[in-house]
Amino acid sequence: MPEKNYKLTPTEKRIVAFCALGLHSQEIADKLSVSKRTVDFHLNNVYHKVNTRNRISALLRLGVITVNPEWEAETKG
Repeated sequence: MPEKNYKLTPTEKRIVAFCALGLHSQEIADKLSVSKRTVDFHLNNVYHKVNTRNRISALLRLGVITVNPEWEAETKG
C-alpha cells in the first residue's frame, strides 16, 4: 500500500486494507477479534493522520484506491 509519509501503525494498515475490501467496521472487528469501537478508534486516527473525515477519502489519499481518469475528466467537463 503506498504510504506518503503517513506513519500508520500496523493495526491501522490492516484496518485500511480491510476497508479497501469493502468491509464495514463490525466485519473488521469480527476478523480482528476486537470491538467495533476499537476499529472506529483506529479509523479516526487514520483520518487524523491523512487529514480527512471518511474512509473513502482516506483510501484515496493513501493511494489504496484511485479514481478512473476517464471518470475524473467527465466530472470536470
